[in-house]
Amino acid sequence: MSDTGLTSRDFTEDAEPFRLFAEWLAEAEKAEPNDPNAVALATVDADGLPNVRMVLLKGFDARGFVFYTNLESAKGREILAARKAAMCFHWKSLRRQVRVRGPVEIVDDAEADAYYASRPRGSRIGAWASKQSRPLESRFALEKAVAEYTARFAVGEIPRPAHWSGLRIVPSAIEFWHDRPFRLHDRVLFEPDGKGGWTRTRLYP
Repeated sequence: MSDTGLTSRDFTEDAEPFRLFAEWLAEAEKAEPNDPNAVALATVDADGLPNVRMVLLKGFDARGFVFYTNLESAKGREILAARKAAMCFHWKSLRRQVRVRGPVEIVDDAEADAYYASRPRGSRIGAWASKQSRPLESRFALEKAVAEYTARFAVGEIPRPAHWSGLRIVPSAIEFWHDRPFRLHDRVLFEPDGKGGWTRTRLYP
């Protein structure tokens, strides 16, 4: 496990947060026993009350951070209403954390279709069968829905449901945190500079 913190190499003049995130995620994939791409996703409901849950990051690039969900679920409805969200990655084995927040956009159909087609067949059936976040009368009702859609799509490809797609957080801020002795942690905040680059600000721990 590295304990070097955020070194000067990480924050040279050409430092870029997506490159650094890629490096940290790659290290997490080697160190974390389960789901290194797991991330806490925070949204706000119509009353302004926060909600948080774990989701899986399914892609990232210079445009932002992507996950997939039922758009009719609680998180889907909340994000589509507010068009804003936040994420927090925590890799305990590496003593690192990354926070992301910003506006949210729906990925285009081609991107959503491509990811949906890559999922296991059972997961694609599940996207049809689950009325995510809504009351479920019994486990049997869910299993019955799965059986019905399995029969419906017994042959050929399973189309992506219109209510299932990807959401991309376009970061207005990305903060990197690394544990250091005596709680004198390293924290560095990246924010868009309005010219296609990023500003870097070191924060008190």
